[in-house]
Amino acid sequence: MEIVILAVVIAVVVVAALGGLVVGSRRKKQLPPAPPTTPDITAPPAEPHVGDEAETPRDEERRTIEEVDLPEGSAPVVVEEPPAAEAPPIEIPEPTAGRLVRLRARLSRSQNALGKGLLTLLSREHLDEETWEEIEDTLLTADVGVQPTQELVERLREHVKVLGTRSPEELRGLLREELLQLVGTDMDRTVHTEPETSKPGIVMVVGVNGTGKTTTTGKLARVLVADGRSVVLGAADTFRAAAADQLQTWGERVGAHTVRGPEAGDPASVAFDAVKEGKEIGADVVLIDTAGRLHTKTGLMDELGKVKRVVEKHAPLDEVLLVLDATTGQNGLVQARVFAEVVDITGIVLTKLDGTAKGGIVVAVQRELGVPVKLIGLGEGADDLAPFDPEAFVDALIGD
Repeated sequence: MEIVILAVVIAVVVVAALGGLVVGSRRKKQLPPAPPTTPDITAPPAEPHVGDEAETPRDEERRTIEEVDLPEGSAPVVVEEPPAAEAPPIEIPEPTAGRLVRLRARLSRSQNALGKGLLTLLSREHLDEETWEEIEDTLLTADVGVQPTQELVERLREHVKVLGTRSPEELRGLLREELLQLVGTDMDRTVHTEPETSKPGIVMVVGVNGTGKTTTTGKLARVLVADGRSVVLGAADTFRAAAADQLQTWGERVGAHTVRGPEAGDPASVAFDAVKEGKEIGADVVLIDTAGRLHTKTGLMDELGKVKRVVEKHAPLDEVLLVLDATTGQNGLVQARVFAEVVDITGIVLTKLDGTAKGGIVVAVQRELGVPVKLIGLGEGADDLAPFDPEAFVDALIGD
C-alpha cells in the first residue's frame, strides 16, 4: 500500500517538473514587446499592399461647390476674361488737294523720259526722215498707239515748218499743246456718285485679276470719305477667299460698312444686298467690287453682265470703272475692249502708272474705248489714288 502511494507521488513530481520545463521554454520564445504607439512623423506613409481592402466609403450627403465654406481670410477665385479686341481707330484720309500735289511730283519723276526724248529729237538742227522715224518709235514705245502717233507726228511736222528756227521754249510749248490735244481736255473725268433722283450713287468696279481692283475700290472709298461722303462696300468678289477680308479691312479703316456673302456664293446676290442696305441706311455711295475675270473666259464675263442686271433692279449704275494695269501696255487694250462689250464701261482707272514710263497708254485706251481715264494709281500707299488731270499729266511728260 505504502509502495503504491510512493509511486503515485513520484509520478506527480515528474509530471510537474516536465510541465515547468515546457512553460519555461515557451516563455523564452515570446516575441519582444511592441514599440511605443507614438507616430514617427519623419517616416513615409505606409503604402497599401496587394490584397488590402480599401476603406468602406462613408454614406454622407454630397455638397456642391457653392455650399463649401472657404477658410477665413481667403479671397474668392476670380476668373478674368481676356480683354475684348479694340476696333481699329478710324483714319482720316488725306484731302484731295494735298494728295494731288504729292502725286504730280511722283508722276513727273516716272514719266518725263518720254517728253525728254521727244524734246531732244525735235531740237536737232536738221529734222530729216530718220529723225521723224525716231520720234515715231519713241511714241510707239510709250504705248501711245499707231493711229495717235501718226496724227501727232503729222501735226508736229506742220508746226516745225511754220516755226523755222526753234528755241527750246518754243519746242516745249509746241509739244505741250499737241500732247494736250491728244490726251483730251474736253472729256468729263468726274466720277459720278451723286444721282439726280435719289441716293445712293452706285459704282461697279471691274477688271482682270492682278490689276489692283480690290485695292482700288478701297482707295476710292477713302477718296469719297475724305470728301465727306458715307460709303457702303459690296464684296461681290466671292471667288477669291481673301478678297472680302481685304475689302472689309479697307472699309474699317475709314468707317465704311462692308456687305459680304459666303465664300463661293452668288456675286449678284451680294451686289443686290449691298445696294439694298445702302438705300436702307441712307448711304451716299455704294461701291461694288467684282471678281477679277479673264477676258477670255466667256462664262465669267456673262456672269459679270448678270451682276450688272441684278444691281439695276434697284437703280441704274452711275459708274462702271474698268481697272487696268498701266504696265501691261497694249494687252490692256484687248482686255478693255471685251469688258466694254459686256458692261458698258464709263471710266478707266489706270494703276501702277508710277511703275512704267509708258504713259502713252492713257491716249491709247481712251481712243480705243471712247471713254476717259478718270483715276490714276501712283503707288502702294493708301492715299495714292487721284483724279486724272490732263494738264498735270502732260507737264509730267515733258518735264520742267
